[in-house]
Amino acid sequence: MTNRKQQSGMTFLGLLVVGILLALAGVVFAQMVPTYIEFMAVQKAVDKASAGETVAEVRSIFDKAATIDNINTIAGKDLEVGKEGNKVVVSFAYERDIHLAGPAYLVMRYQGRSK
Repeated sequence: MTNRKQQSGMTFLGLLVVGILLALAGVVFAQMVPTYIEFMAVQKAVDKASAGETVAEVRSIFDKAATIDNINTIAGKDLEVGKEGNKVVVSFAYERDIHLAGPAYLVMRYQGRSK
């Protein structure tokens, strides 16, 4: 027989707590991934839209790309269009809220600009 002092390991209660924490982290991560994928789609659409020459044309190109990529968070009217030298620069910023529990939210702030 071995002494209890020599035994080591995790108790069932400890394993249960670690499992619950990992499950909660997985749920939050699963809700964050789609917002990041949408951000990447917005960035791609902004890069396409920067090929336009006028503000209306840039917004129209973005709206068409947003329809194709199913972007609902931001629209062409929310873009800031400017010029740096001879190049059209399109920038954007928006927030996504992820409800955690009760009054707690995780706020994801995204911003970017065309290349």
